[in-house]
Amino acid sequence: MKHEIIDPNQLELTDKVVAIKRVSKTVKGGRTMRFTALVVVGDGNGHIGAGLGKAVEIPEAIRKGKEDATKKLMTIPMNEESSVPYDAIGKFGGASVLLKRAPEGTGIIAGGPVRSVLEIAGIKNIRTKSLGSNNKQNVVLATLEALKQMKAPEEVARLRGKSVEEILG
Repeated sequence: MKHEIIDPNQLELTDKVVAIKRVSKTVKGGRTMRFTALVVVGDGNGHIGAGLGKAVEIPEAIRKGKEDATKKLMTIPMNEESSVPYDAIGKFGGASVLLKRAPEGTGIIAGGPVRSVLEIAGIKNIRTKSLGSNNKQNVVLATLEALKQMKAPEEVARLRGKSVEEILG
């Protein structure tokens, strides 16, 4: 999918903090504590991004994570039922996420980090399964990887030189 550059100022972005971790570094004088925040931002209409922020204070880490996520915004295709156009598997590190399309009225059937990403993206009907590692950061990035692979039926038709009706059967 050709990912066009999205201007975050034109979108009304909402953000969700997926995870906050306390990390420490041992130095000569003892340990220094810092915080890492994993944040997802989206407009609820097919735009999504995830970012990581690190700082000494939690609010600052969240702000940095939000900033990082807005830089990494991407557009994802959705069908008429507010679901994904087809099934896909995304892998990142040890985590794999399976996304399955679902009919209208199914809702979001997903666990923790995957649910956060899909809600912010604006997907309303989907079934998912998280496989392998359940490290929150890798699960979020695997979900984004699965969504990044997706192509809209119009784009597939254009690439194959066929009509959308021929592609959708």
